[in-house]
Amino acid sequence: MSHQPVRTDQAPAAIGPYSQAISLDTGHGKLIFASGQIPLDPETGELVEGTVGVQTAAVMRNLGAVLEAAGSGFDRLLKVTIFLADMEDFGVVNEVYGQFVVDPLPARATVEVSRLPRDVRVEIEAIARA
Repeated sequence: MSHQPVRTDQAPAAIGPYSQAISLDTGHGKLIFASGQIPLDPETGELVEGTVGVQTAAVMRNLGAVLEAAGSGFDRLLKVTIFLADMEDFGVVNEVYGQFVVDPLPARATVEVSRLPRDVRVEIEAIARA
């Protein structure tokens, strides 16, 4: 099995020593492992300000761009993990997230964490098929 990094300027560049995603050729198809996306504007690299709903929409657009660059999309999601700075935001995040995902809906976990990069309120990572 071989793996390749996925890069796109349509989503924020990695802010550390990691790839935006990794594409893994299993011999039976490709799997995409997308790194956690936070609400950064891909053009400016600046944090998207606003409500947790606004930030979640930015995260999902960034995730969508990474998936597209890997030859995938929201319709091919297998597993999603949502990290929240405050579980009180779950309802709003869930509502915005639901505007992007399509059937068949992926498996998902949502966890509250003590802190996220750049003190954002939401980060989302995913595994998809290409």
